[in-house]
Amino acid sequence: MTKPVINERARTLLKCLVERYIRDGQPVGSRTLAKEMELGLSPATIRNVMSDLEELGFIKAPHTSAGRIPTVQGYRLFVDSLLRVKPLHSKDIDKLQLEFNIGQNSENVINYASSLLSSFTRMAGVVTVPKRGQIKLRHVEFLPLGSNRVLVIIVINEQEVQNRVIQTARSFSESELQQAANYLNREFTGQDLLAIRTSLVNTMQATREDMRNVMMTAIQMADQVLETSKNDDFILAGQTNLMSYAEMGDVDKLKHLFEAFNTKQDILHLLDQSIHAEGIQIFIGEESGYEALGDCSVITAPYRAKDDIIGVLGVIGPTRMAYDRVIPIVDVTARLLSSVLSPE
Repeated sequence: MTKPVINERARTLLKCLVERYIRDGQPVGSRTLAKEMELGLSPATIRNVMSDLEELGFIKAPHTSAGRIPTVQGYRLFVDSLLRVKPLHSKDIDKLQLEFNIGQNSENVINYASSLLSSFTRMAGVVTVPKRGQIKLRHVEFLPLGSNRVLVIIVINEQEVQNRVIQTARSFSESELQQAANYLNREFTGQDLLAIRTSLVNTMQATREDMRNVMMTAIQMADQVLETSKNDDFILAGQTNLMSYAEMGDVDKLKHLFEAFNTKQDILHLLDQSIHAEGIQIFIGEESGYEALGDCSVITAPYRAKDDIIGVLGVIGPTRMAYDRVIPIVDVTARLLSSVLSPE
């Protein structure tokens, strides 16, 4: 469908109206705009322009208010054509960078990024965790601890070292565990964790009987490691911040939104769309395709490890958000997280 074209005066008025509404959260009337714009237009002229904008679907009147507020279509035109994004202040960049340089491993830094986004924007921060299929095995060791417990020391993705204690169905001798580790390191170094078990099962079906015990031990160990590697699909922080915005104060709407946060499926689908796109993605209101996010905007950016996109981070907030400030925060956070995950 062809987008309606509006003249420069209407664009200027719409920009002023959106900025005023974002700032104050109150419907904007013609008299307010006449004072704000300083263009020498009378309130009557402005009312006529606003009437045209309303007819075209860029603004609307909430209830019986004399003022107007932006629609999703109005926000979209504002974001795409009228918005001037403010570069993030150097103090904020330094503060974000300092927060990332605290020596945590990559898993903790990814978890922490959602809290940083929430803290800096006062909205909900969200970060998808890398798929397990993108986590490559570099080295593994198994050490018996007794009582059917095994310490797993696993090196993944070049240099990240993780230690885990797993519970096994039976006790294994040190020799059995060494054989299993040797086999996994010899056959599967450089492969992603999710593919390893499938390969083990396929190999076991064709192997000789005298190798079966080693294979079985390796399969059991790999199964346990994969099980303890499970993470939530994304990490969410600061969702209760959304309760402070008046336009999201409706109890039923908040309940619906929080249910979506808990079930995760819809939001994860939205974030998955963003992982295949370069740069900042902005979903405004109904553009997300999900009813629970009808009063929200979602701003996302992909993050990388080396040259590979491995996840998406972003902010969920009301459609009446300060896009000029939130967009660079999301962008810079994605770049800093990518830098931490891609050391020289």
